[in-house]
Amino acid sequence: MKIRKNDQVLIIAGKDKGKKGKVVAVLSKQNKVVVEGINIVKRHMKPKNEGQKGQIIDMPSPLDVSKVKLICPKCGQPTRVGFKIEGKKKYRICKKCGQEI
Repeated sequence: MKIRKNDQVLIIAGKDKGKKGKVVAVLSKQNKVVVEGINIVKRHMKPKNEGQKGQIIDMPSPLDVSKVKLICPKCGQPTRVGFKIEGKKKYRICKKCGQEI
């Protein structure tokens, strides 16, 4: 997958379009990412023990990876990601500035 944990991304589609955030988790089998503070949903939780109250929790929901664009740490612009292979190493590169990410 071209997006990894701790990458800075820009949301390009959906209700949070235009917002930026950090990737908290990558779900590669589902082709989704969880971005900090983006796509917040309310989750109703039952009480776990007797005498405890139920509650409503705000939590981030996974986004499809096609709805996010990586922000290059070198040039600071939203970009597509390419790959470069040198010997046995494989690097991600920024398609705008050509620098290694």
